[in-house]
Amino acid sequence: MRAKKLELATIGGGCFWCIEAVLQRINGIEKIVSGYTGGTAPGKPTYREVCSGLTGHAEVVQVTFDTNIISYKDLLVIFMTSHDPTTLNRQGGDVGTQYRSVIYYHSEAQKIAAELVIKEVAPYFENPIVTELSPSETFYSAEEYHQNYYNNNSSQGYCSAVITPKIIKLRKMYADKLKPQH
Repeated sequence: MRAKKLELATIGGGCFWCIEAVLQRINGIEKIVSGYTGGTAPGKPTYREVCSGLTGHAEVVQVTFDTNIISYKDLLVIFMTSHDPTTLNRQGGDVGTQYRSVIYYHSEAQKIAAELVIKEVAPYFENPIVTELSPSETFYSAEEYHQNYYNNNSSQGYCSAVITPKIIKLRKMYADKLKPQH
């Protein structure tokens, strides 16, 4: 068995519950932390502050993944096709800068890979991709009740209506990349 080769990705595509739930099902994902980044407000922001839209932060997930199992590029393709990267500051009913589509890169190699993925997936969308591409910034983990949200609350209305369909789509599109179901 070869040693794990871990890398960090920070991405946001609307509500962090959605992105977290999708990526948790991908083989090679070691850890996901929902949180906030990209803003200018001083100190650690709260969910309420971020939701106000006044902090400049985006809801994101910070993902630790094993590049021996899934590449950064494949991770980004799944991310880009699990939300709408063509809507500015909006995902469905979630509206505001905190819900922007964004990739925070941690290296020049990640930046180049992200630019390539955006270019490669663009023809599959009717409208232009508006995903922000920025260097990583200070990451603040969200409150504990936001972590593993879908798995802990899958029968909740938002989860059933918004997240479950994303997971069904994921299973159809990326069956070869999924963790075995228990």
